[in-house]
Amino acid sequence: MRRTAILIVSILIAAMVLFLFLRLLPGDPANALLSVGADPEQIEAARRQVGSNLPLSQQFLQFLYALIRFDFGQSFVSQAPVLPEIVRRLSVTLPVTVMSFLIAVTIALPLGIIAAVKSNRWYGSVISTVSQLGIAVPVFWIGILLITVFAVNLRLFPSGGFPARGWQRPDAAFQALALPIATIAIVMSASLIRYIRSAAQDVLGGDYLRTSRALGASFPQALIKHGIRNGSVPVISIMGIELASTLLGAVVVERVFSLPGLGSMLLLGIEQRDYPNVQGVLVISTLIVLVVGFLADITQRLVDPRLRSQIVGGRG
Repeated sequence: MRRTAILIVSILIAAMVLFLFLRLLPGDPANALLSVGADPEQIEAARRQVGSNLPLSQQFLQFLYALIRFDFGQSFVSQAPVLPEIVRRLSVTLPVTVMSFLIAVTIALPLGIIAAVKSNRWYGSVISTVSQLGIAVPVFWIGILLITVFAVNLRLFPSGGFPARGWQRPDAAFQALALPIATIAIVMSASLIRYIRSAAQDVLGGDYLRTSRALGASFPQALIKHGIRNGSVPVISIMGIELASTLLGAVVVERVFSLPGLGSMLLLGIEQRDYPNVQGVLVISTLIVLVVGFLADITQRLVDPRLRSQIVGGRG
């Protein structure tokens, strides 16, 4: 309940910050509706239409009321409702993000543990070195490399785009998303390997692991029974951050592969000064990031009872 209250307050603060930042941008939102050489009457009519003629406090109350109802208005350019367009774009961005995350975790967990346990062996050093290189390489370069090898040379996957019928053709949709997912998974797994390796090294030096070994448990038994649970707490937090940052960083990947996702919608809205689209994308993205952080925090408390006991003790 305490974390839920913090989540609600965080959403309200984030909504206020987004509202103020968008209103601080140069120019009037009504300009998107006007042609060159508009007269004062047309300018005033456009300002009334978008509500920019109202006091800032009244604009914020209207924005907050619309946000509670999940009403993001209509696009200035297409006159289409913003929320259905965001939902359509999320059908591309969310599968890319979630599948990339699952693949990266599947790769990073065993490799990170091996890199920690076998740090004195050559293959442990190789895993650590490759993960460092993966972090240093820009994500767009990985995408271009995969396009060159698997789309241009081998012709196994399309170089970009998404089927017009979307997920009505799952085979074509998965084929179109294969390279973007691989691009993000490679970069994310390199980052996760480093954090998992660090957490595993802390666990290997823990007293509870030595005590378990002294009581007769084998090293794999002690690691599985005591090490993984203790080492997972900081890793869960990092995974939440990685998942949220991947969603926000999808702009670059969607640009490389010409995907009609949330990132391309945001860039197009900025180029066209389409404030309802920009505002809607930012609000939804912020909401998803806050919810991911909330779920990661709750998961940490479920995994580690000591965190729950600290809260109870603090209240007492």
